[in-house]
Amino acid sequence: MNQKVYCNKLTGYSRLNTREVAVGNSRVGGACPIRIQSMTNTATSDVSATVDQCIRIADAGADYVRIAVPSVKDAHYLKQIKDGLAKKGYQIPLIADVHFNPEIAEVVSPVVEKIRINPGNYAGKKHSDHRLTAEEAYQEEMAEIRNHFLPLIQACKKNRTTIRIGTNHGSLAERIFDRYGDTPAGMAASAVEFLKICSEESFFDLVVSMKASNPIIMVQATRLLVHQMLKDNKVYPLHLGVTEAGEGEDGRLKSAAGIGALLIDGIGDTIRVSLTEEPEKEIPVAGTLVKYISEKIKYKSIKPFSSYPVNPFEYNRRVTRPVINIGGNNMPVVICSFTQQDLTSDMLEDAGWIFDTNQKKWKFTEQSADLLYLKSGTGGLNLPAEKGILTDYDIWRSNKNIRENIYPLMNVTQYTGISGPIRVPHFISITYNDLTSGLIGLLKNDQSAILVAVADNISDFYGQRGLIIELMLRNCYAPVILRRSYNEPAADDFRIKSAADSGILFIDGLGDGIWLSDQSGRNRNIVCSTAFGILQATRARISRVEYISCPSCGRTHFNIMEVSAAIREKTSHLKGLKIGIMGCIVNGVGEMADADYGYVGSGKGKINLYKARQLVLRNIPESEAVDALVQLIKENNDWRESPQ
Repeated sequence: MNQKVYCNKLTGYSRLNTREVAVGNSRVGGACPIRIQSMTNTATSDVSATVDQCIRIADAGADYVRIAVPSVKDAHYLKQIKDGLAKKGYQIPLIADVHFNPEIAEVVSPVVEKIRINPGNYAGKKHSDHRLTAEEAYQEEMAEIRNHFLPLIQACKKNRTTIRIGTNHGSLAERIFDRYGDTPAGMAASAVEFLKICSEESFFDLVVSMKASNPIIMVQATRLLVHQMLKDNKVYPLHLGVTEAGEGEDGRLKSAAGIGALLIDGIGDTIRVSLTEEPEKEIPVAGTLVKYISEKIKYKSIKPFSSYPVNPFEYNRRVTRPVINIGGNNMPVVICSFTQQDLTSDMLEDAGWIFDTNQKKWKFTEQSADLLYLKSGTGGLNLPAEKGILTDYDIWRSNKNIRENIYPLMNVTQYTGISGPIRVPHFISITYNDLTSGLIGLLKNDQSAILVAVADNISDFYGQRGLIIELMLRNCYAPVILRRSYNEPAADDFRIKSAADSGILFIDGLGDGIWLSDQSGRNRNIVCSTAFGILQATRARISRVEYISCPSCGRTHFNIMEVSAAIREKTSHLKGLKIGIMGCIVNGVGEMADADYGYVGSGKGKINLYKARQLVLRNIPESEAVDALVQLIKENNDWRESPQ
């Protein structure tokens, strides 16, 4: 098998053929629809509240509901929840989140349709016999884990209950960490261990997932797992999710970028969008994403690549030549469009710029557009000279008094029709179908060209990717801006679709900039922030704080939405920091794996604070914990005062 194969094809939409598995009366995998799920955040012991929340999730359009089962005592409430739903006419399959206690599995497996476990919570005893080789010690530990895991398999076999093997990035077992480190390869290996045990026991009712708060790690780990399953000729259904994605715009963009990157290559049979909001609000986001990506099948596939120069399992940014502040080692840029006759103050504010009333001029911030596309005049506004302006080639050519940092945007016909070299930086709008050997020859020798890759209505995303891959194969180093235009009156639809389309290209290191447009005219105020959010979600350009916050579940003993808002209010100016806000210690420390600071529930009304993965303060009263977090950041010299 090709060492890079992880999907059916890269040149058009084609769904990966996975094993079809029953989840109660529903089925997942194979040719079944992509299933959508969420998780309750009520106390499992509060049967009435949990039933009501399950109903709200089901009414929102979910196919499954997951419920945390922290203890054997909680396990007994699931039968009451199941019966309560049935009495109200709901037969939605339930998934029990039991982690590692086989006793819980034995109680819940006759009741629920699926059980989720985390392989990272299974660990054997450490051996002190130094005569054992590392491999022998590993095999002995796996034998212990197998014995611990077998009762769960047997209970699920008996009751025809499906198991989801759900690996989490930050909670890898020590045996995995010792071999692979905290890596996507380690995540995939962790799942493969348990798939092997299940296969040896002839248990195949399995779903598998690779979850991380970092979309790049989540995508790479899932690709590695699929690659291994294809090699083993046992391809199980895949559950997709970016864990602890957060709330609002950030949570939607991070989820759409990570989940969308896999769905767009045909990977994924069931998904959950994890938002720090009420669970039923996750369902429309997931539904929009699934429907949008499923429609990619209508686009025409492009021709196969002669080879694939991208390593889909490791991040490497495409090598390009720098032109002005684009390409090379520069961060990806953001371009905003304004097609009205004159630029207004409101438009600049939408592009992230602020007006300094003292100096009477416009200034830019960390989230100000790097370049503006203008149809004509600036309306007399005093624009900073540091920022560039694009305008159409005909306007640029006819204006003899044009200032130095105004650059022409031309189409391929205009570009190829110019005789002689163009001395100034210039932008060329291009689609996959425009690409010819002659054009690539010109571009290879043009040190000032910047390409604007436009998604057309023929090959859509696959054409954008294909264009960049062909440039790489021909050793053409012109930087590429990714341009997408949408007509989406709903702000969430604009965010979700743009992140799904562009996120994968930044995850694979293939973009030097992003240019989004909204034809509906209703989302002008979020276009620029969405572009920066996509770059932030894919770690291509950090321009704000990243909050890794869980959506809460029955293990959480505080209102995580209120706490998230309080932490965000005090820390949102600390660009570049990653702050984890986790409901409990079961997965909390693991799921905020690469956070700089962590706020983790340790019990009712009690909070633990972390610096990276190190526990610094234990069992702080919840009423004092947010201020204590701020003080911890200050003590570690990561604090700066908010700009006035």
